[in-house]
Amino acid sequence: MWDKLKPYFISIFITLGVGGLAAFLIRKNIYIYALLRKPPLAPPAILFPVVWTLLYILMGISCARVCQQKAAYPDEVFDALLSYIFQLIFNFLWPIIFFNMHTFLFSFIWLVVLWAGILKMIFKFSRIDTTAAYLQIPYLLWVTFAGYLNFMIYLMN
Repeated sequence: MWDKLKPYFISIFITLGVGGLAAFLIRKNIYIYALLRKPPLAPPAILFPVVWTLLYILMGISCARVCQQKAAYPDEVFDALLSYIFQLIFNFLWPIIFFNMHTFLFSFIWLVVLWAGILKMIFKFSRIDTTAAYLQIPYLLWVTFAGYLNFMIYLMN
């Protein structure tokens, strides 16, 4: 049983670790969200860690499902995992750009690239494991919403 669960634990741990490290690196500047003029639909700050934790867990599960197909699709899995790593790096850097650097337009552009990377990853995952691809849809939707918030914050501040 552990052999089946181990890839999930590892993948979720790595993904949550990336998110946790980003949160740690912005911890002194997170207060900025409270000071910004925000658009309609802007959620309270307390919602963000809850949503991101759930999304990182879904991302980890999705990645593990793809990794388990390595024997059947070695080249496709490698390519899909490169897309996963690319978007995870962009995901990691976005809050640093937004909260630590306060460059709201640049962080929006960064988010657009992240969004495209997520879409590409979903496409690559779908060719290997459709469930893995579907598990990424909430992430794509949340980043779409984050794009709205980021752009509106840029315009309003």
